Amino acid sequence: MRYAYRWRFAAILTSVIGLVSLVVGAVPAGAADFYDPPSPLPSGSNGDIIRHEPSQFFLDPTKLVPAPASVQRIMYRSTDTHGDPVAVTGTVLTPTAPWNGPGPRPIISYAAGTQGVGDQCAPSKALASGLEYEGPFLSGLLARGYAIVMTDYEGLGTPGVHTYVNRKAEGYAVLDAIRAAQRLPEAGLPADGPVAIAGYSQGGGAAAAAAELQSSYAPELHLKGTYAGAPPADLAAVADNLDGHYAVGFLMFAVASMNYAYPDLHIPAVLNDKGKALQTEVEQECTADALLKHAFTRTADLTADGRPITAYLGEEPFASAVAEQRIGNIKPTSPVLVAHSAGDDIVPFDQGRQMARDWCAKGATVQFDTLGVPTHVGGFAAAYPLALQWLDNRLRTTEAAPNNCGEF
Repeated sequence: MRYAYRWRFAAILTSVIGLVSLVVGAVPAGAADFYDPPSPLPSGSNGDIIRHEPSQFFLDPTKLVPAPASVQRIMYRSTDTHGDPVAVTGTVLTPTAPWNGPGPRPIISYAAGTQGVGDQCAPSKALASGLEYEGPFLSGLLARGYAIVMTDYEGLGTPGVHTYVNRKAEGYAVLDAIRAAQRLPEAGLPADGPVAIAGYSQGGGAAAAAAELQSSYAPELHLKGTYAGAPPADLAAVADNLDGHYAVGFLMFAVASMNYAYPDLHIPAVLNDKGKALQTEVEQECTADALLKHAFTRTADLTADGRPITAYLGEEPFASAVAEQRIGNIKPTSPVLVAHSAGDDIVPFDQGRQMARDWCAKGATVQFDTLGVPTHVGGFAAAYPLALQWLDNRLRTTEAAPNNCGEF
């Protein structure tokens, strides 16, 4: 069984890498200092711009095909897991295409999928280098006249460890990115116009978290809807699937994130020397590095007592920290689209569907689409046209959002 799985991994790795950045994103010349926030942070409100500068977005690594947009790299104020202020970077894209829909031009906060944890993996750097694998989706949104803001998330590019799949930190960063885009004069975007949120995989979880948090954290935003593709809503279920998997590096990204956000868990004390070394290693890696270097690692080989990391997740103090990351406990107050492949091999389908069911039980307006294509990568491609159409319907029409609660 394990041999067959390894053979299958070899067969599909090429397609997986097609969804991730294969090259370590080079820092654009002169940009390194941009990611170092002032200390202390200037006083202000969540979403306030700390600094900004012109940037670029290329659709190819040869930098021959610029995206149809003016580009600003930004640093803005946000909030970390524990409610403290933090500087986060990102990118604002103002399309060259005119907005021909009703009302002012909408802004879509696009939450990036897994990029890695190393600072060189930040989406703002990948966009400027022509290495952002989600560039085609962004280009499709720009062609429709939507403005886009794409957060780098906490600690990705900026100091500290990236808080990967951390519900609050990611949700806050996604929402504050909208505020930052609205407050950036150079972007020329409306200060109180319609907005939407979108993302797949890690980005699907970040989008879903932002949808839950918006009514309490950023109630002034005119949120018309959220697309959350293949969301990792239950980290315990995702971790169980990834242990010994070809994408086990993603589990180790989460371990590094939890260690940074919750130092009181003393995670290094659980790890043996090999585990500590691997945790330190993944903190410097992008997605492709983790896939290629750590495939099929068993976390039982990384702990001091020989138990897998997943065995700890049901025990305190780890259980409470993992439970804090669960998405589905708060009702989104605007419509949501959730799309998930029934054959997703990285983010389990059942836990994504359960999140949508939990929202339905709370009275949310939910459209849940089960995708028939296999694999996580296949789900990304299949969800693309569905998400575009759904976002168009929320932002260009007044038709009621679809709701299939009770049917899935």
